[in-house]
Amino acid sequence: MKYLHLVWAALFRRKLRTFLTLVSIITAFLLFGLLDAVRISFDQAGQSANGASRLQTGARLSFIQTLPKALESRIGQVDGVQKLTYANWFGGAYQDPRNAVFSFAVAPNYVDMYPEMRVTDEALKAFASTRTGALVGERLAKKFNWKVGDRIPLQSTIYPDRSGNKNWEFEIVGLIQATDKKAGGWYDSIFLLNWKYFDDTTPLNQGTVGWYVTKVTDVNRADQVAKAIDALSANSDHETRTQTEQAAMSSWVKQLADIGLIVSSIMGAVFFTLLLLAGNTMMQAVRERTNEIAVLKTIGFSGGSVMAMVLAESMLLLLIGGVVGLALASVIGPAVSAGSGGALRLPAAGLGSWATGVGLALVFGAIVGALPAWNAMRLKIVDALR
Repeated sequence: MKYLHLVWAALFRRKLRTFLTLVSIITAFLLFGLLDAVRISFDQAGQSANGASRLQTGARLSFIQTLPKALESRIGQVDGVQKLTYANWFGGAYQDPRNAVFSFAVAPNYVDMYPEMRVTDEALKAFASTRTGALVGERLAKKFNWKVGDRIPLQSTIYPDRSGNKNWEFEIVGLIQATDKKAGGWYDSIFLLNWKYFDDTTPLNQGTVGWYVTKVTDVNRADQVAKAIDALSANSDHETRTQTEQAAMSSWVKQLADIGLIVSSIMGAVFFTLLLLAGNTMMQAVRERTNEIAVLKTIGFSGGSVMAMVLAESMLLLLIGGVVGLALASVIGPAVSAGSGGALRLPAAGLGSWATGVGLALVFGAIVGALPAWNAMRLKIVDALR
């Protein structure tokens, strides 16, 4: 740009004010990058080649409602079903309720349904033969310094034993390795316990399962198989909803909260505040340079040139803050994922996030600079130097 040096000098004319405004802009776009990563993480849940061949069957009313164990044999007889397993949410915490552990009571063949998990044959045999046995993800074990053979106390946030005590104890009989690195933050951070031990111990379950997982023989027939499974319990007190793995996870999340709406609402409020702040900064910056703008016009700068420079200054301010904010989000997101031990998966800002963020920065810059630039263009030399 021909007058970039003038734009740059005007932008940093008041260094402290510019710095404080930049901090606000950077914070806004950092928040945008992290929240967009949260949205993408939930949208990508269950998306994998293996997940495409798996269906999840849960209660139609709510994901917290359980299903009768008797459905297992009936679902297994549906044409197109290759394998079938089931699980319950356990809701465990280690030592402190804040140390939540993704823990599930699962059927003996649960691991067989998930090629994303690798467990040794010896560990699987030990899991099947040990009533209180547990399989633990490698990342989770590393986080708490667990090893095979350790007896681990977990406090269930939901299920007590028959004496009313919510403190359970399990023996680690094997570790789970994640074969799918993209989904590794999930599969190597889970805690699996025996469903039979869970069902026999807590009075709150009594022969029910949280959800069934079905592997279909042909992915192209998944919708047909899902309808056939749901037809088994139609018009009963335990009607089911069978969906693909991705759709099921999305449905569970939406029953808790509409992530897209929450992200949009937060960012709308943040960006509205940002427009007011940046707009005030630009108005004040141009008002302070009234005499200088008059001098520029006196020595031959046209009104259009002055307007373009003010607009460029505003857009540059927003662009610098936006790029730095998105860059920080790209670093902080993966760092948070690593620090959470896989409980949170925040990908680095992708091409779509960068394009949206940079586009918003330029649009906001144009909006913020429009009025000051228009006033600068219409400014009369005589009035400015009066």
